[in-house]
Formats: sequence, C-alpha cells, structure tokens
Amino acid sequence: MVFSSFTFLFIFLPVLLVLYFAASPKYRNILLLLASILFYGFSDLGCLYLLFAIVIINFLSGILISEYKNFKKFLFILTLLINVGALVYFKYFNFLFNTYLGITHTNMHFSKVLLPLGISFYIFQALSYLIDVYNNKIAPQKNIYKFALYICFFPQLVAGPIIKYKDIQAQLESKFRENNFDNLCIGAKRFIIGLSKKVLIANNIGLIADKIFVQSPDMFPVSVAWLGAIAYTLQIFFDFSGYSDMAIGLGRIFGFKFMENFNYPFISRSINEFWRRWHISLYTWFRDYVYISLGGNRCGFARTLFNLLFVFTLTGIWHGANWTFLVWGIWHGVFIVFERIISTKNSASKLNFGFVKFMQHVYLLLVVVLGFVIFRSENLSYAFKYLQNMFGLLTLNPDKFAYNIYYYIDSMDILILGAAILISTPLFKNMIYVKGHLKKSFINIWLIMLFILSVVFIAINSYNPFIYFRF
Repeated sequence: MVFSSFTFLFIFLPVLLVLYFAASPKYRNILLLLASILFYGFSDLGCLYLLFAIVIINFLSGILISEYKNFKKFLFILTLLINVGALVYFKYFNFLFNTYLGITHTNMHFSKVLLPLGISFYIFQALSYLIDVYNNKIAPQKNIYKFALYICFFPQLVAGPIIKYKDIQAQLESKFRENNFDNLCIGAKRFIIGLSKKVLIANNIGLIADKIFVQSPDMFPVSVAWLGAIAYTLQIFFDFSGYSDMAIGLGRIFGFKFMENFNYPFISRSINEFWRRWHISLYTWFRDYVYISLGGNRCGFARTLFNLLFVFTLTGIWHGANWTFLVWGIWHGVFIVFERIISTKNSASKLNFGFVKFMQHVYLLLVVVLGFVIFRSENLSYAFKYLQNMFGLLTLNPDKFAYNIYYYIDSMDILILGAAILISTPLFKNMIYVKGHLKKSFINIWLIMLFILSVVFIAINSYNPFIYFRF
C-alpha cells in the first residue's frame, strides 16, 4: 500500500481518522500501532516477522542495558550485531554472494534473499534508540506498545524520515500530543502538497528519465543525455521529498511533529550545504552516530578528512547493494573532503560576491546531477558511458539513434519540468502558514484543486512507484 493509492486515500486513511478521533486518548496508541501493522502487512506481509523481531529484541535490550550495568557493553554489542547483521543479510547478501561467485568464477545457484520493505529505515531507528540508551541520553521505554509504535508508525515506516526516539519520546504519550483541528488542517495541507509533488511532478518526470535510461548511452545524442540526467535528479527529489511531506503531514494529523527531511537542497552552493538540506534525517543520523563516534573533527585534520570520506561511503552503501551506490557515496565524500581542504576562516567573506556565488551554485548542481547519473545507472559501465555522452566523449552513431529529443519530451513535459524547477526553490515556502482570510482561502482552494488533479492522475496513470522503497 502506498500513500498515492486509492486504497490508502479513500479506505485506509478515512477509516483510521474516524476511529482515531472517536477513540479515547488512552486507546489511540494501540489503534495507531494496529493500523501500522496492517499498513505494513498489506505491503509486505511475509516480512512482518522481521519487524516484530526487531521491535522485541531492541525493546528488551534497552531495558536490560539499563538494568544490568555489569553486562551493559556486552548486551549493547550483541544487539548492535543483531541489528546490523539483519540489515547486511537481507539487504546485501545477494550482492556479496554474487560478487564472490564473480571473483572466484564459481558456478553456484542459491536462493535469493528478499529485501524487506523499509528495513534500512526501521533498523536505523532501532539503532539510534539503542545507542542513546547505552550512552544514557534517554531512559529505556518500558511500554512495549509505545516502543513498537515508535518503530512501526506507518507514516515513516517504509521510507522515512528516520526519527530519533528522543525527538518524539514525549509525543508517544497520547496525552501530550496536540490532537486538534489546527494540526489536522496543517497536516492535511502538507500531505496534499507531498501527494501533488509525487503524482503530478515526480511520476511524469520519471517517465522521461525511464525512457532515456532504458537505452544504451550511444543510442541518443548529448542533449538527450542531459535531459535524462536532469529529469532523474528532479524525479528523485520530488519523489522522496513528496513522500517526506506526506509522512510529516500524516504525523501532524495524529499529533506527531517530525523533523524536516528536505530544505530546498538545490539552492545550495556546496556539497556540504547540500547534505544539510537533502535527506536531513539520514545526514544527521550518520553525523550523530558515526561521524562523531569516529572522533569527528577532534582528532586532527587528516583524521577528519578520513572520517568524512568514510561516512559518505557508508551513506552510499546504505542506499543499496550495488557498486553504483558505493561510488555515488564516494563521489560525494570526495567533494566534501575537497571543500574541507580548500575552506579557510576567511574564505566565505573573500568569496561572497555575485559571480562567485553563481559559479558555486553551478558547481553544486553539476556535481549533484552527475552523481545522480551514477546513482540511477544499473552498473558502473553504463554510468561511465552515460557520463561520456554528456560531455561529448562517447563515440555516437547517429544512424543508431532510435528517436530524436521530441520523442522523450513534449510541450506538457516542458511545462512540468519548468514548474518542478520553480517549486524546488523557496518561492512558495511556508504557504500553508499564510495569515489573512483571503490568502488562506486562496491557498485552500488551490490545494483542493491539486488534490483533485492528483486523484485524476492516479486514476489514469499506472506509473506510480516510490523510488526510496528500494532502499
């Protein structure tokens, strides 16, 4: 079940809302937990056992770590290995075993391990809880239903944002949540914005990218290569930020305030700034639990550079079991290291004028777009050829071109691309918080129209994937 489906929009969510607001506050957590289990089971019933196991193991471990100080380190390491081991087995076993077969030239058949939906997200949430309990930053949750709701809450269960327990600890107590009409309206508006991003922009731009990336890089001209790279960059942004908007909006409807996950990343002027604005929950997770644990910037300049490169390599690996994700992470890590090397205390003031700002922005967009070509490619060979094409370094045979650029894009696509570029800037920031009856009325009418249009597009289009469900 996905948020942008009729089943969710017109059956699951309306029924849950009626039951939730009709229920006594003391039963609302149980209701949300049952709804979350139903939501996950509808999407991936066969892997519910793993979700339950992660909940139970980390719940018990948190209590035991707090109670038995003498065995604290042993219990922490054991549970850490169980969590990481589950993630490695289910997410990377097929890749690692295929790599082994390729290196050893062994011909062996094996049963492929199915990737459970959302495993990267809910295990990272469990790990953040476990680490914070071990470091005495939070007290363990002793109510298994509340802990299970933290791990399983359906808005962010399968594709984030990654929520830290300490950020919503108080909100897990239903009496401390603000379940009121204002939160309902704000959440609904945020959900509609996310739904529109996903259905009206990401899905349509995704069709452009898919038509290009499905072909060999020598089958289309340079202009089409750049079109595909830009289209995919916008697709993944609107797909994932749209999902995050929907998750944050749904959380707000039920009284939870989740952290923002995107903050207009394409207006950045460096890769470092980009990652403070892109997938913020993942960036802060690696910063808080890996980078700082490695020593951060406290162990000398060379060690700082190593820590940065290591963390972004892990970030790439987190995204999936493919060499392309590893190289994508290293790609960003190299530029983060480069920026750290050339930065000085006075550089910002010395280079704070128009042309340099513009070139920094161009640099950022170029690195990000080229990086997403690697991210999108099926393998490194394809990525390398695609990048060669983008810069005119690939030998092309015009006779092999299957289609010209007008096959990939029409006037409506141009309009959607233009809208996507415009909306990716802060031009419409905070529009759901506008004051004044006239402005509010205009925004509300506009959002209702967007919702209706989104529903129409869902009805007429079968193309409706969520990219980050793969991770």
